[in-house]
Amino acid sequence: MADVRNLIIIGSGPAGFTAAIYASRANLAPLLFEGLTKGGQPGGQLMLTTDVENYPGFPDGILGPELMELFRKQAARFGTELVREDVTEVDFSKRPFRVTAAGKDYEAKAVILATGASANWINIPSEKVLQGHGVSACATCDGFFFKGKEVVVVGGGDSAVEEGTFLTKFAARVTIVHRRDALRASKIMQERAFGNKKIDFIWNAVVEEIKDPAQKKVTGVVLKNVKTGGLFEKKCDGVFVAIGHTPNTELFKGRIELDEKGYVRVHNGTGTSVEGVFACGDAMDYKYRQAVTAAGTGCMAALDAEKFLEAQYA
Repeated sequence: MADVRNLIIIGSGPAGFTAAIYASRANLAPLLFEGLTKGGQPGGQLMLTTDVENYPGFPDGILGPELMELFRKQAARFGTELVREDVTEVDFSKRPFRVTAAGKDYEAKAVILATGASANWINIPSEKVLQGHGVSACATCDGFFFKGKEVVVVGGGDSAVEEGTFLTKFAARVTIVHRRDALRASKIMQERAFGNKKIDFIWNAVVEEIKDPAQKKVTGVVLKNVKTGGLFEKKCDGVFVAIGHTPNTELFKGRIELDEKGYVRVHNGTGTSVEGVFACGDAMDYKYRQAVTAAGTGCMAALDAEKFLEAQYA
């Protein structure tokens, strides 16, 4: 029988590492799996971000991967055991809980889920090359860098309209590109966008290519009219992809309660439908999706787990 650990943390973004820091300082000796569930990114979405200027304590900004390496070092310094493996299976049906990674079973009295969410991308080669160099999935994170510039927002739902409206605070012009001839966003969001003089719309179009990977910056997009098949170019300085996020929670389906979008349902802070299993960060937060809020809920999850362990096993 494997040693039963106090706490296992699944996920290595701001939420997971913050949970690890607090849990380690509470002498829980947590084990953290840095690999995420399907579609995830070890280190979280900040690994795809160049400059982070809105995280407190870094007045001159910091690179996303550099910030996550600092999180990681701090967790390790206080005694977190870090394993760079994907978790492939979990069993929350009884305690101790079982977590499987690389064919090995691990057992724990409590588990924190911090697997995050992944932005949905267009999935074209130029998009991947230019991520962090003018292509973004977060207007709140990166909008500031486009002061006085022209940007394109891809999408037609609430998130696209919300991102587009937010970007008008900085950009000189915002063009929303949608594959249909009408927005899917709520009526109030549509009215807000249509009434904004800085927002234009291109209907019935999809992005075929983002220029220019050779220059390592965005200079425009090649669009295709979905009705005629015709191609045309639109000059811009940035592209914001706003076609939603997918929580990295596939692994937990049928094991804990998820909402209709796949996010972990939480109550009383970070508790899930299984006593002793907690969730934090973007795996449970579809609203804010910021590094600082993820870190905050990571702290909450660690404190909740500590109280649970004290009550159950002290």
